[in-house]
Amino acid sequence: MSYLSERKIVIITKQTRADELVKKFNNMAQAAFYVQKRGGDIREYVEESTVYKETVSSSFSQLQDLARVQQIDREYVPSFMFGADDIVVVIGQDGLVANTLKYLNGQPLIAINPDPARYDGVLLPFREPDLLYVVKDVLANRRAKKEITMAHAELNDGQSLLAVNDFFIGRQTHVSARYKISIDGRAENQSSSGIIVSTGLGSTGWLKSVIAGARGIAANIVGQAIFGDVSTLKWDSNYLYYSVREPFPSNTTGVNLVFGKITKTLNISSHMPENGVIFSDGVEQDFLQFNSGIEAKISVAKKKGYLVV
Repeated sequence: MSYLSERKIVIITKQTRADELVKKFNNMAQAAFYVQKRGGDIREYVEESTVYKETVSSSFSQLQDLARVQQIDREYVPSFMFGADDIVVVIGQDGLVANTLKYLNGQPLIAINPDPARYDGVLLPFREPDLLYVVKDVLANRRAKKEITMAHAELNDGQSLLAVNDFFIGRQTHVSARYKISIDGRAENQSSSGIIVSTGLGSTGWLKSVIAGARGIAANIVGQAIFGDVSTLKWDSNYLYYSVREPFPSNTTGVNLVFGKITKTLNISSHMPENGVIFSDGVEQDFLQFNSGIEAKISVAKKKGYLVV
């Protein structure tokens, strides 16, 4: 079969909530019984799944005459070998976009919102009817791409991890984490419920929640509104922000280095004998062990992501 382009299009999909329920309970009838017994409505899951799968099927059909099309589940993205000229199409929510970008090496990513009624889609600029035109524009180099800064964590044992939105550094169980934090020539031993390191893209997510909570607490204490926001950072900002969650002051732990900009490197040394982790983009399964003796250097990654707009 001849194609209009020799480039390959890779469609990234995910299992729906209905798929996950069927996988857990063996069939839809048992899944429905489980959901309804707890006061839920299985129809919401089924409708969501139907809309998603129809979008995936239609997208695949539209692109088949343009180029070779390969569809893979998000589960296989970390081990998939993307070609240098591949065009990547993600159909899903924002999290799927973020967790695909960090495994690419300059390939353009087109993000499709499969269900605008359900998903706001900050990272999903296109709808399924747009797809054919957008891909044709990409093939003809007529589409702009937004550069996205990532964060990089490098451990002293040679392991490393990328984050498109944010890193969490702390205990796997989210109880008190012990570590030494160092930045810009200052250092401090701390006990907290973990550290969030955010990119410009991630500043509208977890970091925004952390700051909103801190601002609300401070405003109630001082009796007036507290201004200042980092949720408007550009996606290509060449720095990161860190925020320490619930730092605890004691005779051996301080609370002076709890928030700030990372322009060079944030160094963290683990003082946790077990269950210390660094995970990225809210995916707890995508983690590095961070126990006693391990040191992490957090900085802006050299690799960039490219989102078609």
